[in-house]
Amino acid sequence: MKNSLLIALRELRARVWSRSFLAMSFIGPLAVLVFTYLIFAFGDEGEQKWNVLIADPTNYMQGKIMPGKDNSITYSFASNSIDHEVFREGSQYKDFDALIEINEKVLENKVSHVFFREAPSTRLRTKVQYQVERRMEEVFADEKFGISVQRYRKIKKPLLMSFVDVYDPYGESNSDNAWVGFFMGGIIILFIGLFGMTILRSVAREKSNRIVEVMMGTCSPRQLMTGKILGVGMSAMLQFLIWTVIIGFGLYWMRETLFVDILDPRNANFDAMAEQMQNQSYAAKQFSSVEYNRFVDLVYNKINFGLMLSYFIGFFIGGYLFYAAFFASLGASMGTESDGQQFVLPLVFILLIALYAGYYTMNYPGSSLVAWLQYLPFTSPVVAMVKLAQGYGEDGYQIYISMTLLYASAVAMLFIAARIYKNGILQFGHRLRLVHLLKWLRKT
Repeated sequence: MKNSLLIALRELRARVWSRSFLAMSFIGPLAVLVFTYLIFAFGDEGEQKWNVLIADPTNYMQGKIMPGKDNSITYSFASNSIDHEVFREGSQYKDFDALIEINEKVLENKVSHVFFREAPSTRLRTKVQYQVERRMEEVFADEKFGISVQRYRKIKKPLLMSFVDVYDPYGESNSDNAWVGFFMGGIIILFIGLFGMTILRSVAREKSNRIVEVMMGTCSPRQLMTGKILGVGMSAMLQFLIWTVIIGFGLYWMRETLFVDILDPRNANFDAMAEQMQNQSYAAKQFSSVEYNRFVDLVYNKINFGLMLSYFIGFFIGGYLFYAAFFASLGASMGTESDGQQFVLPLVFILLIALYAGYYTMNYPGSSLVAWLQYLPFTSPVVAMVKLAQGYGEDGYQIYISMTLLYASAVAMLFIAARIYKNGILQFGHRLRLVHLLKWLRKT
């Protein structure tokens, strides 16, 4: 074990100080942050117009909302209470984009639900909340308390508006969350591919220049393979840690400086917005950079980073060890450095299949094929991350079974790879064939 650790540290030092490692460690996360910012900043949904139905059985708001020159929102009123399911299915409500109910409970608790058919922009959300809340203030100040509006605004409790998808009122759809799992699974496959090829090239290079013959005088083939896999894996984990710190700091900085109003409407200056709305062209410019973007809400409000990162590390380590065994055994089996290309392509193809399995899981999370793919060690790192992002629910035990099978398969593959590595590392000048791998696997 001591020899394996020495070899691992040697591999780690050799890679940490290489220019490619340093470049990838800093340019990679910065590129991710730039791409994320572009999605946040330019992910608006264009100019929207809303036809809003206000269900007002108390008749508090009838005729009170006057948008003025703002033509983006049209209000209609109904004097009866309307359930969101009736609004969703009723043919008489098909022309309305959103439903707001103002009843005694809303007036008492100051919490209102807005059921929408398509997600509104922040511009529309802000305007709706501003206009409805201002009219409620006038009604309360005049009819209920008999005081001036200015005085009431100093003591009033702010109105909280919850925007809810009428087709998914309980938030059961996790299509956006699934993309997070797919992205993290894709990072696992990317790192496995990059560092797996690093193992293969390193073993093949040392074998071709006969350095391995010298190293075999001080350590066993199993120790050499273990040290190389551990060393490259440690460099991968170090690079992932750097990525996590830089991306985490970047997202925090964007949250605190660039997207404050989007993430916390309490920071918005509604009085200033009201003045700006008098000039429609100016308002359009002001709000164009803060359109509602579901990716902003997804990244900052819906992702459990602690849970996702902990399972990401677990599946990354298991997936890396599983695939690294293939790359190490292939590198040791090659007669020349270019001889193993015919066997590299199937490995790359398997990695691409794992990515597609994750995409398939996003679209068909409940299919029987996905139930099997999450247990196969070739595909489980991606599929399990997508399933985790979507939510396992009562089937949470499945992710533990998936991880257990992945690590058990990794141990088995390392054992098989060690046998091939031991019998193939000192073989030179041959054409690599599948029969050689089977022969070395049986040989003691």
